[in-house]
Amino acid sequence: YESYVHPIAILSTLPSAGIGALLALIVTGMEFDVISLIGIILLIGIVKKNAIMMIDMALQAERQEGLSARAAIHKASVQRFRPIMMTTFAALLGALPLAIETGTGAELRQPLGAAIVGGLIVSQLLTLYTTPVVYLYLDRLSARRPSPRLAPAE
Repeated sequence: YESYVHPIAILSTLPSAGIGALLALIVTGMEFDVISLIGIILLIGIVKKNAIMMIDMALQAERQEGLSARAAIHKASVQRFRPIMMTTFAALLGALPLAIETGTGAELRQPLGAAIVGGLIVSQLLTLYTTPVVYLYLDRLSARRPSPRLAPAE
């Protein structure tokens, strides 16, 4: 990305996933254990991928089409909306049986499913709005900061 700003924008999506997972565990009355931690790690990968898809498309639009940061992130948000929703719902529907099963050994797998499902729901609701906002904020912040000048070679 040639900048520290864009990875920070991507990483800014991760707290909502963790909060969603913890809220789901609290609501369902499950404990935070190693299995739910594995769910949060899986969740971080999915949520991070969604932000990467959006920001990477915005950077391409800025560089190749000469769009402003605002127009580029809007275009990226519109174009990547369906792929982001498809991957999120695929993961959510894949984890749903883990969260609602009641068979033998279900008490071991339920925290995994609850963490993934809760985290995906909350992060999806929040990151579709916050990722463009953080991207624009950090882009403006980096534009204000003067770039370092190299000394001429002797």
